[in-house]
Amino acid sequence: MEMNGLYIVIASACILVLAYRYYGAFLAAKVLVLDQFRPTPAVVHNDGHDYVPTNKWVTFGHHFAAIAGAGPLVGPVIAAQFGYLPGLLWILIGSVVAGAVHDMVILFASVRYDGKSIADIAKEEISNLASVGAMLATLFLLIITLAGMAVVVANALHNSAWGFFSVSMTIPIAIFVGIYLRWLRPGKIQEATVIGVVLIFAAIIYGPQVAASSYASWFLYDLQTIEIMLAVYGFFAAALPVWLLLAPRDYLSTYLKIGTIGALALGIIIVMPIIQMPAVTQFIHGGGPVLKGSVFPFIFITIACGALSGFHTVIATGTTPKMITNEKEILPIGYGAMLTEAFIAMMALIAATALHPDDYFAINSTAESFKALGLQVHELPALSQMVGEDLMHRPGGAVSLAVGMAHIFSRLPNMDHLMGYWYHFCIMFEALFIMTLIDAGTRVGRYLLQELLGRFYKPLENVNWAPGVYGCAALICLMWGYLVLQGNIGIIWPLFGVSNQLLGTMTLAVGTTVIMRLGHKRYAWVTGVPCFFMAIIAIAADYENVFYSYIPAGKWTLVAFSVVMFLMIVIVLVEAIRSWIRLAKIPQNYKTQAEEEAESLKKYGAVKVEVK
Repeated sequence: MEMNGLYIVIASACILVLAYRYYGAFLAAKVLVLDQFRPTPAVVHNDGHDYVPTNKWVTFGHHFAAIAGAGPLVGPVIAAQFGYLPGLLWILIGSVVAGAVHDMVILFASVRYDGKSIADIAKEEISNLASVGAMLATLFLLIITLAGMAVVVANALHNSAWGFFSVSMTIPIAIFVGIYLRWLRPGKIQEATVIGVVLIFAAIIYGPQVAASSYASWFLYDLQTIEIMLAVYGFFAAALPVWLLLAPRDYLSTYLKIGTIGALALGIIIVMPIIQMPAVTQFIHGGGPVLKGSVFPFIFITIACGALSGFHTVIATGTTPKMITNEKEILPIGYGAMLTEAFIAMMALIAATALHPDDYFAINSTAESFKALGLQVHELPALSQMVGEDLMHRPGGAVSLAVGMAHIFSRLPNMDHLMGYWYHFCIMFEALFIMTLIDAGTRVGRYLLQELLGRFYKPLENVNWAPGVYGCAALICLMWGYLVLQGNIGIIWPLFGVSNQLLGTMTLAVGTTVIMRLGHKRYAWVTGVPCFFMAIIAIAADYENVFYSYIPAGKWTLVAFSVVMFLMIVIVLVEAIRSWIRLAKIPQNYKTQAEEEAESLKKYGAVKVEVK
């Protein structure tokens, strides 16, 4: 029986909406007992720079834009090698019971701990040793992620005047919207949104004209120059007040992201593409042209964002908790943003698997690997001619996703002549998608460096101390920028998938301790079960990488990095389990939500908040 993309869209939307309505509400009311009367860090420490009470939709836009990098777009596309079914199941099940729970619980914990990082939370809830392990593991993963994402963005914008112009224009537009909301028309979020969205879409629509004009050379830079520009942008995003650049840019970008994915979902509903990739391929046991490993455990490592991602910890304990105005916002921002990302991952999976399998493998494998498969291309030569580029042997997932999306859009009524336009639009869309991860990730890296170096030099702990802010912002940009410019990110990039899920495992362990510390030991399973599951998955993948890939190839640097990351996570897990044993001996002290709210209201009273 043929699988229609329409069925997957409808089923996915229904499952995710029901999960938010029931499981998300259960977490909010019973497990975490969100308290609308409890002052948040943004209210208590409002400094106009990092801690800023922000409209919940702006905060949602920032959070979603920051966590939704390349993962939900590229991961499902690469994992399509195993067939559409493994990825479909992991995205839906993983996002509901693991990924969204992971994000919501750790965001809650950071809000309760004054917007502190995962390392500080681990210190308070578990031990000093766990804190050091968490901090180093997070910083390690963050640097790798930022360098890897910068490479993807630079490659997407290289020799693309349209893409570079449209993406770069989002920066002055965001600054204008920030000033508009701060000084010109405070609180007028609807006005600012309309102005900002119109300007961004004008930049996108005008992009092709720029590319075809004499001004195109202004936006054509060599790869190294673009990489340096990205590092400079990261510095300003990390150092400037959050309301001026980071929050408005991420917020406005979210409209384009969700709008494009919504248009893709609508296109799938109208076109009703047939999923041509089999439910399961012969590569589930390993040896595929895209991924060499087997479906277990690599499906869980390849599809990270969109199902479960440790990187989300960086944002959920970095910028977002410093912007939340009311604890009730943790449900839509923490749980809801993750489910939105899962829906995006499903759309990416449909776009990739709607291509003919032979064309999919021709794009995502090298010439040698594709020749060994003995396959023949079908529609790819015609597609290459329509988009004006050679699409053969362009591995990495980004190109095949753009082709799949453009193929669906071009099949809409009166759109068949715009295949090239849609392809380049999708490439630009992917670059814009990832840029928001770079700016938010760099800012969080600045927080982590200040926290780490502050242990040796106390003034750095003050997030408002200008030399510390600018110095650490520059240092984090130099660290990931150096990896990009040296080109050796390609050597350590394979570590990202395993390291990401190891960090997710660590976060779930810390979240379990937080839930038990609240006195809600009966609900420790909501994070405990996915924690143990992901620990098994990540360790198995790490073992396969080291003994089946790195050591046989003599990649001893990768072996060393793998071992160090593994040891840091093990330290946190062991310390967390010790804390669980201690907490298990404490009598249950559960309060109902009504009791919690009554107690909080009596203690704090109602809090009036000025939202920017």
